[in-house]
Amino acid sequence: MNLESDYKLLSDKKIRLDKFKPFPVELIKNLDDWFRVELTYTSNAIEGNTLTRQETAMVIEKGTTVSGKTLVEQLEAKNHALAFDFVNTLKNKTRTEIAENDILKIHSYILSGIDDVNAGRYRNISVRVAGSNVVFPNSVKVSELMKNYLNWLTSNNTDHPIKIASDAHLKLVTIHPFVDGNGRTARLLMNLILLQNGFPSAIIKNEDRLEYINSIEKAQLTNHYTDYYKIIIDAVNRSLDIYLNALESE
Repeated sequence: MNLESDYKLLSDKKIRLDKFKPFPVELIKNLDDWFRVELTYTSNAIEGNTLTRQETAMVIEKGTTVSGKTLVEQLEAKNHALAFDFVNTLKNKTRTEIAENDILKIHSYILSGIDDVNAGRYRNISVRVAGSNVVFPNSVKVSELMKNYLNWLTSNNTDHPIKIASDAHLKLVTIHPFVDGNGRTARLLMNLILLQNGFPSAIIKNEDRLEYINSIEKAQLTNHYTDYYKIIIDAVNRSLDIYLNALESE
């Protein structure tokens, strides 16, 4: 796998996409609405939420209560959609302007009404992920690690923006600064960086869940990142194709 050539391919697709600017308003609204539902469905499904794609749409678009599903699962859908809306208010910032409070705010949306005590707050306990061999940092180190993380995130980094977005996700879940909601927060932060750089959001498909989780653990335990980067590259590529296919067929 040649990361540089993969990133160039995606940059070339973005150039094709940019040629359609200004985008047709109605078409882009339809696509954005679809991505809002799809991101919510897939990101929550990765964490074990059992709402289907259709049920997720019902909850976040129509405010419908889905029988047979827990209140928490339905709150997770509403919360993620609101967190994504918040991310969209930040996309005109640059990466170097992302603040600690932005990350905490994303997280506070994720856990709102589910765990208000910990929403938007760093953990003060040890955490483990079931089935994983990864040992996360001691809670007393989280604040300092997040300070270093923010310094890295807002630094003058010349890597490709998709690599920066991917690294932002991986570094955050490796610190695991929150009691819960780390993955969803990290994916939203990754997508914020993509959106800031003119790329569409990366959607990790539900059927890629195990491969995605394993690639993160492999990177954390062995410092081999290729599998992880490939997952994110493929996700961005799919999203670019969705926009290009819609715009080029107009």
